[in-house]
Amino acid sequence: MLARILLAATALVTPTFADDITTWRLFIADHADPTVIALDATTGENLATFPLTGPASLYAIDGAVFAVQGAANQVAVINSGISVDDHGDHGDITITDPVLVGATLDGEKPAHVVEHGGKTALFFDGSGKINLFSSHDWAHDGKIEPVELDSGTPHHGVAVPWGDYTLSSAANADDEKKPRIGLKVLDSAGNQVGDIHACPDLHGEASSGNLVIIGCGDGVLIVSGSGEPKIEKLPYAGLPDGKSTTFLGGVGLQYFLGNYGADNVAIIDPAETTAFRLVDLPTRRVHFAVDPIRPKFAYVFTEDGKLNQLDVVSGKLVQSLSVTDPYSMDGEWSLPRPRIAVAGNVVAVTDPNAGKVHLIDIATFAKTGELPVDGAPYNIVAVGGSGTVH
Repeated sequence: MLARILLAATALVTPTFADDITTWRLFIADHADPTVIALDATTGENLATFPLTGPASLYAIDGAVFAVQGAANQVAVINSGISVDDHGDHGDITITDPVLVGATLDGEKPAHVVEHGGKTALFFDGSGKINLFSSHDWAHDGKIEPVELDSGTPHHGVAVPWGDYTLSSAANADDEKKPRIGLKVLDSAGNQVGDIHACPDLHGEASSGNLVIIGCGDGVLIVSGSGEPKIEKLPYAGLPDGKSTTFLGGVGLQYFLGNYGADNVAIIDPAETTAFRLVDLPTRRVHFAVDPIRPKFAYVFTEDGKLNQLDVVSGKLVQSLSVTDPYSMDGEWSLPRPRIAVAGNVVAVTDPNAGKVHLIDIATFAKTGELPVDGAPYNIVAVGGSGTVH
């Protein structure tokens, strides 16, 4: 499956024209201060600094950056200022200043934001409520008119839009603080469809191609089909003790990349007989990202301060580069540690202890620059693209 889709992705590459330009921007949240800065990824120019209500986790969706401020009970959105209009045989790019949109969503402990099929779902852990909305309308038109559904119980949960349906984590009814027990399907009115799909200790999701994956303590759920979702369990048969709780979906290749234990990542391809391939890492994993432009590659940052390039087809680490001083994974999970993002032809690595963002050229896998950033640069996302300027 991986190789077949790679060929299809390669065939879609189109020639560039003299009026084509490529631009990328980095959006970086401070670990402690309620701010997000926007940097030009090429020049390092500080384009804007946006004040928020609380420190933020960042999600890049549809040319916008969603800043989830869990401790401040608020979600804000930044229009990145980069949009590409698809004209079939080419795209037109429009570049303006990044802007913090005025409208916000408020609620108890907002957590995971998930986009799928043109809809976005925001789960509020403190209430168990789900907000469904158009991320495009909010970011580009300043309109936020969410549809609210109820998962039934406050808990650390997640929701995934699926056409007219919504997938929602199901809490332990006896104790909301205990691990989630499964996955519900809700219809457009919020009514449960069918039984709960068993998924002990549910955590993590991603989409790739026409599939969605949900992490469980005893395997993963694979969601497919059209209309009412088809949900099947893929158990961790034959794997050592462990589980995946964080996933990324391949772009251009249909696969999933997940954590598995402290010093492995798992390449998951539901179409293969051997669906799980574990990749041993030299030290414990800190963060990982897939490459949306070069489909066969992903990147894993490890606590020895190295950025590792992973070939997801062969399942091997093919290049490694020392980037920062070591960052131990001992201690609180929320301590400031590097995060990575792919911005066109570079991987950007935040270095909160040094107050920098390092830039690594993907072609040469060499460090080509560093951007000084005040405070402790932590969460990072990249937004950009290529297009024609008429």
